[in-house]
Amino acid sequence: MSWQARVISFLLRHTFKPRLARARDITAVRKAMNVPFARALPGVRIENGFLGGVPGEWLRAQGANAQTEIATLIYFHGGGYFACSPRTHRPVTSAFALSGFHTFAPAYRLGPEHPFPAALEDALSVYRALLARRAAGSLVVAGDSAGGGLATALLVALREQGLPAPAAAALFSPYVDLAASGASVRFNSERCAMFNSKLLPLAAAFYVGERGDPRAPLASPLYADLHGLPPLLIHVGEQETLLDDSLRLAARAEQAGVQVRLKVWPDVPHVWQLFHRWIPEGRMSLREASEFLASHVSASRAAEAATACSRQKRMAGG
Repeated sequence: MSWQARVISFLLRHTFKPRLARARDITAVRKAMNVPFARALPGVRIENGFLGGVPGEWLRAQGANAQTEIATLIYFHGGGYFACSPRTHRPVTSAFALSGFHTFAPAYRLGPEHPFPAALEDALSVYRALLARRAAGSLVVAGDSAGGGLATALLVALREQGLPAPAAAALFSPYVDLAASGASVRFNSERCAMFNSKLLPLAAAFYVGERGDPRAPLASPLYADLHGLPPLLIHVGEQETLLDDSLRLAARAEQAGVQVRLKVWPDVPHVWQLFHRWIPEGRMSLREASEFLASHVSASRAAEAATACSRQKRMAGG
């Protein structure tokens, strides 16, 4: 693909990756994963807020309002379930805001201080709070890495609890297998620009604990029953250690009857959408995700309108 993507991947592979590999405790790992360039795009308003008791950031394009926006989007940041925050992922959340989504990025609780299922409980609280204000067809979810895994686990939990699903979900390099059983964990360990295979067991231990089950379906939704989920867009890089998480999730979801749009991108680092200011593939991915989510919001609203019209006709005829 682009020379910019290859340059960013080279820089990450020779700076960020070795620094992360040298980290030996939670403080050092979190420091290594800090994103110093995480600034919102111009033209976006950011407000602190709470949903369902969970703190986070609201992002909205300047001049936008409920009548002009496409939908409300919940964005779950990545960071292995133990690092990062809504602030670190402002390059992505602000891009969604400029694309017409009123975006909430929750500061869900992180391990190891708050292990599984704390993050999922926060995700459910946020979604329920929005569902009390909006129709499910006007809601969408997205996330990257661990945030993509959390978004997927949320969809499974909503189905299990009998709650209506959002219109669609966009997942960027989702981390959905804490057991790290995919072949790409090994064959891409050196090729991946950001992570080697040694980091993944550490992240899993921070999230589910030393004695927790890394294959628990709501911690690792790759092992969950995926039937009934809304349409999914999945973007992943071909050189990532997490490549097989996406490939297997897409395959299992399609087998369960879920509509899936999977795209594997060459020469990009993990969650390259964060670098969209410099990488054209980042802008392309965010644009495709926004268009995907918007199209399914439109379809959900049309279906809701048709159902309401049919109900009114039946009542009139009765």
